[in-house]
This record gives sequence, C-alpha cells and structure tokens, in this order.
Amino acid sequence: MAPVPEPRWRRRKEARPADIVAAALELFTEKGFAAARLDEIARRAGVSKGTLYLYFDSKEALFRAVVRDVVVPNVEALRESVLGSATPFPERLRELLPRFAAIVTALPIGAVAKMVIGESRNFPELAKVWHDDVILKSIGLLVELLEAAQARGEVRAGNPRIQAFSIMGPMLLGILWRETFTPIGGAEVDLVAAARQHAETVIDGLSLKESAR
Repeated sequence: MAPVPEPRWRRRKEARPADIVAAALELFTEKGFAAARLDEIARRAGVSKGTLYLYFDSKEALFRAVVRDVVVPNVEALRESVLGSATPFPERLRELLPRFAAIVTALPIGAVAKMVIGESRNFPELAKVWHDDVILKSIGLLVELLEAAQARGEVRAGNPRIQAFSIMGPMLLGILWRETFTPIGGAEVDLVAAARQHAETVIDGLSLKESAR
C-alpha cells in the first residue's frame, strides 16, 4: 500500500500563507465574500482552521492579502513599465491598455472586482481596500501619464483625472460584461482586442491635430 502523503501544511510550512491566499481567492470568486467560509478556505488550502488563524484573523484580512499578493503586484509592474518608458504617449497607451486587458483575462481580477461591487454595501471594507490599493493606483498611473503627455505637448489640455476615468470606463464595462453576461450566454468579449481598439480611439480623441481642426 502506498504511503499516505502528509497534509500540505505539514509538508511545506513556508508556503502556508500563499496556499491560504490562493484558496481564498478561489472561493471568493466562486461563491462571493459572504458565502465563503473560513473553514472551507482552510480545507481547500490543506490546513486546519486553527492554522489559518495563525496567519489571518478574519475574512477581511484574507481579502486584503488577496489584493496585496495577487492584484497590486500587477498594477505596480504596469506602473513601472509604462512610467519608466521614454516613448511618446500613443506608444505607451498602446502598451498599457492591452497589457491591462491581458492581465485581467489571465487572472480572476475581474471576478474579484465584480464581487467587491456586489457586496460593498454589506462589506464596505472590501470597497475601501479595492479603492485604496487598486483603483487609486490604477487611475493615478493614467493621471501621471496624461500629465506628462500634456506637459510635453503631446495631447490636448484637460483634466487628467477626468480623462483617466474616460479611458478606464470602457475597460471596466468589458470586464463586468465578461464576468456577468458571458457566463449566461452573452457574446464573448475579446478584451485585449477591445483594449487595442480603445487605445486608438483615445489617442485620436486626445490628438492636438484633432483640436486644431
């Protein structure tokens, strides 16, 4: 008879927090925040509930860890890549939006965003974490990009924050469409293709040549 493998939490003590966060992400996206239970998260992570509490004292703490470990690193990588580039605004936007769409397509970030929107009334802490760690950083990235482009005379003048909201609005619609309507038979949305097309629309709309007509 083959030996029974030890539980993961005994075999890889150093990986316990990562395993728990991964299990929490799976259950949050499958069931939502309210329905996800800590004992079920522990079971899926291969640890006891008591072990889970050694690292996370609540579901809210687990959600903060999901955002910190899964979402924020991708936002920071985009920020470093785009703001660290010396290329003109059109090229940077053509890089930013499709990369953002590819990340959202590959990871369950859209499902988490939908969960936050749906459960923020009963769990405002979720909305605050998402706002502070994801939305502000994402919009802030675009604001910095637009401010620099305006200063270089690459795009027309305007309120960079409003422009940033205008840029991200259609992307959010695409994300929510994929998470809400595609699963019940709605048309598939190629978010990367939509991002490429949207980038060209934005570039044309902010072009100084357009404002001179």
